[in-house]
Amino acid sequence: MTEQIGVPPWEGPRPTLPDGTPDPTYDPELLSEGDRRNVADHYRYWTHEAIVADLDRTRHPLHIAVENWQHDFNIGSIIRTANAFNVKAFHIVGKRRWNRRGAMVTDRYQHERHHPTVHDLAQWASAEGLVLIGIDNVPGSVSLETYDLPRGCVLVFGQEGPGLSEEMRAQCRDILHIEQFGSTRSINAGAAGAIAMHAWIRQHHFGQSPLTGPR
Repeated sequence: MTEQIGVPPWEGPRPTLPDGTPDPTYDPELLSEGDRRNVADHYRYWTHEAIVADLDRTRHPLHIAVENWQHDFNIGSIIRTANAFNVKAFHIVGKRRWNRRGAMVTDRYQHERHHPTVHDLAQWASAEGLVLIGIDNVPGSVSLETYDLPRGCVLVFGQEGPGLSEEMRAQCRDILHIEQFGSTRSINAGAAGAIAMHAWIRQHHFGQSPLTGPR
């Protein structure tokens, strides 16, 4: 028998507010039928709106952007990781429709912005006081492992295979690569996204600078 993910219907009295009225944090349908969504356990039975509102209170100032010219399936994986690290927002550059399969519905709990062109993203970031930092293994790129990422930045990822477009690279303050020690030429775009976002989290949430150590 396959183990079911999530929790069964709520048992016992329904959650209420101090005045005895039903707690609007909880979804009556999920309480009755169980919650099988891909959410952390402390969000079980919560409404979608309540989860998003709670995430908004603790989002990191990090943004991520992905170029979407080829409907790359890795986009969904990058967006799922962005949810795991609770970034401020994710940005899709190029085609508005993107391959959501790998996101596993996690995009519903995030804030999405679409930019039809690279120039549009660059203008938006400049107005917000954010720096574009590209992630790609190209000549002249800098090692991510020794780079002090700015707190207010947009980590930009390209397509699996071609990587960042020339136009996007020209708009980034720096291009960073992930150090590799094997025979493969590059790391999968989804994996690279996870590594880069985790590097930001280590620096700005846990205070582990790659240059000076613990802050």
